[in-house]
Parts: sequence; C-alpha cells; structure tokens
Amino acid sequence: MSGADIRVVFLDIGGVMYDDSVYARAWNVALRESGAVITDREFDQEYAAARAAQSGSFRRRLTQRFLGAGADVEPVERRAAAHWAYPPEALYPDVLPCLEAVSQRFRLGILANQPSMVRTALTRDGIDPFIEVWGVSDDVGLAKPDPRFFAHGLALAGVEPRQAVMVGDRLDYDVRPAREIGMHAIWVLRGEAPDDPTDEQLAEAGASVRGLDELPQTLLGL
Repeated sequence: MSGADIRVVFLDIGGVMYDDSVYARAWNVALRESGAVITDREFDQEYAAARAAQSGSFRRRLTQRFLGAGADVEPVERRAAAHWAYPPEALYPDVLPCLEAVSQRFRLGILANQPSMVRTALTRDGIDPFIEVWGVSDDVGLAKPDPRFFAHGLALAGVEPRQAVMVGDRLDYDVRPAREIGMHAIWVLRGEAPDDPTDEQLAEAGASVRGLDELPQTLLGL
C-alpha cells in the first residue's frame, strides 16, 4: 500500500490541531465545581497516568478517581464544556502549513469527540476551508472509539477503509479502532499521547509523528 491509494485523511482536533491543556484545565475546574477537593499536582498526576495507559475514557477515569467510583460522568462533562473553548493561541503553528500541503494530494476530514461549538474555533483559525468531511461527536450522536463513528465518516467521504487514514493522539480512541475496521492510522505524539511512549505502544501504532510538520511525508510512506 502506498500514499497513492489513500483518498481521505481524517484528523482529530484536541492534541492534534490544538494544545490539549485547554481540555485538561476545563476538567480540573469542572471536577472542583462538582465537589472534588484536589490539588493541581494530584490532577496532573492522574491525567499523566491516563495518558501513559492509553486505555479507556479519560473523563470517566478522572471523575471516578476524584468523585468516587459511582460518580456520574455526564454532569461533570456539562460543567467542563462551559470552560472548554480553544483560544487562537492554542492552535499549533504547524497545523495550517500541514493542511495546505496535505490538501494538495488528499481530501481532509475531521473525526473528533468534541462539542458542536468547536467549529467556531476552526472557522476563526482558518481550518474550516480545508475540511470536506465533518465528523464531530456532538453533531453525529456517536463518538470514538465506537466503530460506527468511523464508519459514518467513511460513508460521508464515500471511500473504503483502506482508502482512509486516521490521524490522532490516542491509541485507544484513534489508532486501534481505525485499524480494526481497516483504515490506516498515524499516532501524533502530543496532546493525550504519553510523554514517553513505550516501545510496545510505538510498535502497535506503526506510524507515528511528533508534530504535523512530519505528516505529509509520513502519509506518502503508508
């Protein structure tokens, strides 16, 4: 398989296009508003552990760690949403040059677990014109890692799994489910990826990049 066989490149948003510290801060605040008594250090340690594990919902893990095993995630999610908006400075500087380069050869799409309002940031920051296929979880009513969410994006794009690539910062929500349905996947080692991924994690991912400046060439090598 080569880059010539690929038709569509789907990208995640948080951690891939925008600095995910915005998301982490939103959850830190939301947990406190929900009654958690925690220090920033405790939150950061648990968040780092979730990033290292790459296994299961960060939101559920944080909620149950700081509010108790039976705590409901949804009320905390609603509180977090009130603080979860990407400012212009959260956009990584390699995003627009990457989209410009990749769009010369491939169609571009979004597959992201995000609130609908995220499109406001993407429009403001000049990303919207590059995107042809939209898959935002709040709009679709499905979310990663549900294979139906990936299938929805493929159907909108009108391509087979082997003709698409998922570019994301999570093994469990991006790389594994995409590859399980036959898509290619590239792991972006920032955002919710661990600071020091293990050899086993890197081997599982197959292709990985430290930033989107590496993406155009990596796509051609698939």
